[in-house]
Amino acid sequence: MLQTTTWEKLISKKRFESADKKYSSDESVRGEFQRDYDRIVFSSSFRRLQNKTQVMPMPESDFVHTRLTHSLEASVVGRSLGRIVGKSILERNPQLTQEKHIQEADFGDIVAAACLAHDIGNPPFGHSGEDAISSYFESEAAQPFMRQLTEAQRKDLQSFEGNAAGFRVLTYTYPAHCNLSGGLSLTYTTLATFTKYPKESLPVIPKTKNTSEKKYGFFQTEKAWFNTIAQELGLLKKSADGTVFYHRHPLAFLVEAADDICYRIIDFEDGLKLGLVDQEKGIGLLKQILNDDPNRVSTIKFYDWREEIGYLRARIIGKLIDECAAVFLEHEQEILAGTFDTPLINLLDCKPVLDEIKMLSIEKIYRNLPVLEIEAAGFEVLSGLLDACMKAVFLPESKRHRKLADLIPAHYIELPEQVSDYERIIHITDFVTSLTDQAAINLYRKIKGIELPRMY
Repeated sequence: MLQTTTWEKLISKKRFESADKKYSSDESVRGEFQRDYDRIVFSSSFRRLQNKTQVMPMPESDFVHTRLTHSLEASVVGRSLGRIVGKSILERNPQLTQEKHIQEADFGDIVAAACLAHDIGNPPFGHSGEDAISSYFESEAAQPFMRQLTEAQRKDLQSFEGNAAGFRVLTYTYPAHCNLSGGLSLTYTTLATFTKYPKESLPVIPKTKNTSEKKYGFFQTEKAWFNTIAQELGLLKKSADGTVFYHRHPLAFLVEAADDICYRIIDFEDGLKLGLVDQEKGIGLLKQILNDDPNRVSTIKFYDWREEIGYLRARIIGKLIDECAAVFLEHEQEILAGTFDTPLINLLDCKPVLDEIKMLSIEKIYRNLPVLEIEAAGFEVLSGLLDACMKAVFLPESKRHRKLADLIPAHYIELPEQVSDYERIIHITDFVTSLTDQAAINLYRKIKGIELPRMY
């Protein structure tokens, strides 16, 4: 008999590690999943995204997207996807409304909150930053500090993953901050929807075609917590051994789709407006996605090609939202049974054009010379910061290293003696990952003596 999960289990208002029960019972004003969204918005980790790379590292133009604006836009797209899908799910499962008081808006709020947080764990310099952290922990310089680590703990660090760092941001509370654990104390459903890769770093599954197996979603420090969430929501297990390895929460496919839509289209728009992509070619590709009826007559006349791009982008996003929602609903039973594991955007008729846009973006935008130069510098910056912080924590007898330790916020390094080496290292990566692009560069310059702080 085919194993499956149910929406009754998957949609839960239970909060992770929460001791705070003093909420209004009137959810018509502000539901539990909207509370999740609001908690993320007001978190310091979310605020830092305003100075983290999306397309161009440290852009001089105020038009170019940062991680914060990208996350906000993805959440808007995600909310629409969630509401469209939720409407159909509730029509087929009226007991969700009757027994659990789930509304169409709840689906939108869940996906919007998960989208809002989807990049919250990204280090400085984007995906290049992840590579820089991984490379440091693979280097000879890091090996003396990693002797006591298990194979899985080493893999967490040597294949550093922003998604896992994000799950930690949402669920971990530093002992120096508060005696209540649970991070932002989000609902189980929002946390599971956030987790696009519901597995630990091992085993690695080379050349897998399943999108949820390409990366991992939590560190060893949060493995037990995710396992609790998965069991509470009835996520389907992928392994019979002790590995924490599950099928996705179905709504995670909508988070992935919202991210795909935004970075494919809006990053491309940035590239066009920055002059990195040929205007005529770019507009032509955008029009191909719309595939308008040749007899369609528009009364709109554009006098600025940039405004035309904005108009095309708005129409394209609306079209892709409708089409991705339709693909999800078409494959809903397969998703619930764990037999579907591919990005929704891959099943759209316009995928060949989206792929062409992606390749053009890689060539003209992401591999633009200034981007490559800053990313290369970012490798040096993050490696230098990690090495300095590791020595400050593990070699405190040195006067030089003690001085460096004074520059690290206390809650990252003042830990109980019984804490393992792995946990100490994770706390160091928490610190480096939390930095904005500019803050990382400034700190690196100061500890290397390249730039001295101003004396007031």
